[in-house]
Amino acid sequence: FVGIWVARYLGPEQFGLFSYAQAFVGLFTAIAGLGLDSIIVRELVKDPTKQAVLLGTAFYLKLIGASLVLLALAGAVTLSHQDSLTTWLIFIIASATVFQSFNIIDFFFQAKVLSKYVVYVNIISLLISSFVKIGLILTNASLIAFAWVILFDSVILMLGFVYYFQRHAKLNIKRLNFSKATAINLLKDSWPLILSGLVISIYMKVDQIMIKEMLDAEAVGQYVAAVRLSEAWYFIPMVIASSLFPAIINAKKVSKEFYYAQLQKLYDLMVWIAIAIALPMTFLSDWVIDLLYGVQYDQSGAILMIHIWAAVFVFLGVASSRWFIVENLQKYSLYRTLAGALINVMLNYILIPIYGIYGA
Repeated sequence: FVGIWVARYLGPEQFGLFSYAQAFVGLFTAIAGLGLDSIIVRELVKDPTKQAVLLGTAFYLKLIGASLVLLALAGAVTLSHQDSLTTWLIFIIASATVFQSFNIIDFFFQAKVLSKYVVYVNIISLLISSFVKIGLILTNASLIAFAWVILFDSVILMLGFVYYFQRHAKLNIKRLNFSKATAINLLKDSWPLILSGLVISIYMKVDQIMIKEMLDAEAVGQYVAAVRLSEAWYFIPMVIASSLFPAIINAKKVSKEFYYAQLQKLYDLMVWIAIAIALPMTFLSDWVIDLLYGVQYDQSGAILMIHIWAAVFVFLGVASSRWFIVENLQKYSLYRTLAGALINVMLNYILIPIYGIYGA
């Protein structure tokens, strides 16, 4: 609701520029994560006695990753000759990656199947952020103020994670320590996921970059308005997969048949949920866009009608990516993602000049 209100307030052009800055940062944020997220959960489930060293090492690795993101962005902004407003938007948004190092606490709660605390933190952060955005809209704030809110969100999340960790973990956050040997072992497993994350960022964000460069900021706004509604559903497979990941790891210990039966149930569930979302949205897309965004986003309905069907493949992709991690076959996850990204860039290059934003 608040995101839609922001889009209506900014209008297609300013909303497009804001979304372009977020997409530009998004191309590099996979570096900050270093592909560690699911690896850390897996290792915490396998050996809970190593919690302190695993979490501490992951924290410092993520801080290094965030520093690399800011350096990479500095080079990219210089090479792409961005104007001053866009440059400010990019660096304010990118600064949030530093505070995201504290997401290691999220991994701890996932491994313990205590995601309710992560939910509490996210709900509190969302409510505070929403009220701040509403305040900005009512006071006719400038575009740059909404970029500062993204940085503010990451600080609130960090404080929330630390609070619940201190209250509900038997481990003191000050005792988390870095281990060079652990870091090397983690990066040996995660390097395909770092590359995979970079490639995922490319095929999730490059369309917005290419639309801005080949068309204009307003076209990005029209496109992103539809994509945001389509991608709003993507939290569902992430939540389901995160919650069931430890159970699937344990199922493998029981028997191979039980393990694959659990995976099949997960895949079936993902596909049917995605179809249940895509079918009604196909027929109601124009009405939904007009109701939520207004007539200024008149091109977004047709985009939503097409884009919503990506959900079937995204839901399946999220589920199957967990299988690659359990089997320690991350390199194959990288290969399929790389193929998807290359096809995406090529088809954007061919179809955007012919069909405009619908081609993307």
